Amino acid sequence: MGSGFASWCISCSVLLVLMVVEVSNARKITRRHHLEQGSIGSNYLRQPSSSVHGDHIDPSGKIFFKMEDLKVGKTMAVYFTSKDQSASPRLLSRKEADSIPFSSTKLPEIIDLFEFSKDSHQAKAVEYTIKQCELEPLKGELRFCATSLESMLDYARSLFGSNMNIKVLTTTLLQKPTVPLQNYTISDIPERIPSSSMIACHTLPYPYAVFYCHTQKSETRLFRVSLGAENGEKVQAIAACHMDTSEWDLDHISFRLLKIEPGSCPVCHFFPPDNLVWVSLSA
Repeated sequence: MGSGFASWCISCSVLLVLMVVEVSNARKITRRHHLEQGSIGSNYLRQPSSSVHGDHIDPSGKIFFKMEDLKVGKTMAVYFTSKDQSASPRLLSRKEADSIPFSSTKLPEIIDLFEFSKDSHQAKAVEYTIKQCELEPLKGELRFCATSLESMLDYARSLFGSNMNIKVLTTTLLQKPTVPLQNYTISDIPERIPSSSMIACHTLPYPYAVFYCHTQKSETRLFRVSLGAENGEKVQAIAACHMDTSEWDLDHISFRLLKIEPGSCPVCHFFPPDNLVWVSLSA
């Protein structure tokens, strides 16, 4: 892999320093909350096909593809967003996160704390995220919602071990997309990332950063994929291919989009730029 692979791997220390810039201001979160209208979580094992309405497909679901599509010259419509990082929720410290309730039993208190109207889309997003975090894990799934920097690090260490070589990978937009959904073509041979294990952390809508982190006991293959759009925009994407989907929700959006049945073939997806992929690298 050499220097090429190294350029795709962001050291944990550098990445996490960037993610907690200005966290000292997080105490002001109750008056500086920000949730995008209509934002939804990305629980990839449970994402329902409610995102598919007849012939209309929620554009944000356009990240799934079949493993047979992972080849040079393949063109597919993919949804990548470029969020304003200055407005994105920040990771809190453990002390800060522990001082704020995070439970469905405390939902009215949480909504009041953030000064949301109980019928607002922000309140609904808060309820959605908390309920996602309280779901029982699927068979073969280990999962955890990280509400602080320390809790995310502790979770990674608990699964990988403190002495393992751990890297954090992200999808990189080389230019800000002019439109979020457009056709991309795979321009180079997809490169398999030699990870012995991985943890995927997906952002969930919340006034401060909350990540749904999970790993599966079944085989998952990671790839780095170079994508180019017709207008010249480029993306260096991280993709995961789940080799066994037999335990996934029958109503999962990927089965509707790809017109397949659970367990019939691997399901692959690109990671959005704000997701984190922790990997324990093979020797």
